[in-house]
Amino acid sequence: MIKTRFAPSPTGLLHIGGLRTALFSYLIAKKNSGKFILRIEDTDQERFVEGGIENIIRSLKWAGIDVDEGVDIEGKGERGKGKEGVIVQKGENGPYIQSERLDIYQKHIQKLLDGGHAYYCFCSKERLEELRKAQEVNKQPTLYDGHCRNLTAEELQKKLAEKQTYVVRMKMPKEGTVKFVDLIRCEVEFKNELIDDQVLLKSDGFPTYHLAHIVDDHLMGITHVIRGEEWLPSVPKHLKLYEMFGWELPQFAHIPLLVNEQKQKLSKRHGDVSVEDFINKGYLPEAMVNFIAFLGWNPGGDREIFSLKELEKEFSLEKVGKSAAVFNREKLDWYNAQYIRKMSLKELTERCLSFFGERGKRKEEREWLENVVALEKERANTLVELVDEVRFVFAEKLEYEPELLVWKKSTAADAKEKLGETREILEKIDANEWGRETIEKIVMDWIKGKGYNNGDVLWPMRVALSGKKNSPGPFEIAEVLGKEKTIGLIQKAAEKL
Repeated sequence: MIKTRFAPSPTGLLHIGGLRTALFSYLIAKKNSGKFILRIEDTDQERFVEGGIENIIRSLKWAGIDVDEGVDIEGKGERGKGKEGVIVQKGENGPYIQSERLDIYQKHIQKLLDGGHAYYCFCSKERLEELRKAQEVNKQPTLYDGHCRNLTAEELQKKLAEKQTYVVRMKMPKEGTVKFVDLIRCEVEFKNELIDDQVLLKSDGFPTYHLAHIVDDHLMGITHVIRGEEWLPSVPKHLKLYEMFGWELPQFAHIPLLVNEQKQKLSKRHGDVSVEDFINKGYLPEAMVNFIAFLGWNPGGDREIFSLKELEKEFSLEKVGKSAAVFNREKLDWYNAQYIRKMSLKELTERCLSFFGERGKRKEEREWLENVVALEKERANTLVELVDEVRFVFAEKLEYEPELLVWKKSTAADAKEKLGETREILEKIDANEWGRETIEKIVMDWIKGKGYNNGDVLWPMRVALSGKKNSPGPFEIAEVLGKEKTIGLIQKAAEKL
């Protein structure tokens, strides 16, 4: 059975690049009727952020990525709704949080030490810093120089007896090469002499990523390791560790880096990068999943809209490219707009409720709120944009400059006159017949009968009702506002002039 994993560190909010790694891993598992595991790699205790684990799980649930095995949330935290819920671990290969597996790593470190594949290193931070600076000055690779690699048994016992601080390093061969086949990069080769004697166990007793993930992937039966290309230079160390333990290798796939439009690595310095940032700005999970699936992968052909279920059938690592993938915000907005357009008005309104604040909690207004959402459904790119654009509907008073009411070559006097006539026409409409089609027919027939220019009447009417230069049409707004508020706003607009 194919088993993939996503193994993030809880050092903050889940990065959008992490979501893509999780998605690719999830899709490979699902396409092959396999299992997807979520493991938490929290061995770097200095960078641990409280709430980080919960954020990772909520972000995955928001995207529709369900965990078959590993760390999960049960209760109110499901599907990313709310921050409550209980963290659970499910499966037969736990614990799935690395800080709870320290005894397992200690046993495997001892195996490497006993087999001559690892050694104790007692070098101080000061010595290592001086070594690094000297190597940089001499333009040499910044590698550990093996100072403790060949300590005698007597020297080792003496240092241990004195309880000197140590780390454990792997004993990397210094000759030959390491070759392996990456599912995306094809054959990759590294010279052993350029590979460092990696620290496997830190002085605090916690393993580094390099040891812990190897042990966990093996014990948890991971068959495919899918991760970012930044880990590619570390693969020779990982392959050697598999060899030292005598374990079968998984298959590796290193996916391309995510960059912004300026071809810079995606980072906080350049704007939103966490999944939560995009949730808070009103992006739909369906659109985000569709968009990030295409960051580095393309199924071929012109089709761009895929549901998660369709991606599970279509996705393959063979069609993932090697080049950096550009995170294009304009394209993300396009995807989001497509999903907003095709969503039912009722569902779209449900998705918008939290952005409406207190108004979104009033169930008695839900049907009317659907009409409000409909005003911008065909224009908005995000839920936040949609809600922001219709806030004028709730305003008691609209703030705008009187000049905005005047259409092109018209005059303030003419705009005031047209507003007054429009108000008189609207007052004659029965409140029980008030609706977009009725309003539009009566007003347009009147404009035609008078021989007026459409813009001279409809522009000031629309601005009077919205207070904005760009807004939905006046008849749609009037229907939502109701007769009384519509006439009142038109009267106030005329008074401005």
